[in-house]
Amino acid sequence: MISPDNAIQDQLTGNHCFGCGAGNHQGLRIKSFWLPATRSATCTYHPAAYQCSGSPRFLNGGISASVIDCHSVCTAIADAYASAGYAPGDGEPLWYATGEMTLKYKRPVPISAPIVLEARVVDSSPKRTLVQCQLMANNKLCIEAEVTAAKVDNAWMQA
Repeated sequence: MISPDNAIQDQLTGNHCFGCGAGNHQGLRIKSFWLPATRSATCTYHPAAYQCSGSPRFLNGGISASVIDCHSVCTAIADAYASAGYAPGDGEPLWYATGEMTLKYKRPVPISAPIVLEARVVDSSPKRTLVQCQLMANNKLCIEAEVTAAKVDNAWMQA
């Protein structure tokens, strides 16, 4: 069952990412929830008014991109753990980083509504995972994205 207690990010120790790191108390702190039956994850994010673009009505494009980036990479991480046969955070740490990301902005993202992200794994290999992600607000598609997440060595996470 999906609950705030089992967000992918909350199961990964040592993650200080601005967008998704549970260890970064000044970051966006998004929460992604893995759906193993569909190799996908969902996330609901509530933008803050100060995250606006030039217009105070819309979310800054860079914040939108960060949320998509982090949600997609965490989807790839959860898939890698599932493929290895264990839950995120169990066993040897598995880390991925953004290798490539393309965004198609369809309409401005309203800042006054929660945004919902749906990401799904469309292809994977031992070194890379391809994730497609949609960002919706008010039940309307705002951004389509494709993210290639690349597996990184655990030394990448060291300070």
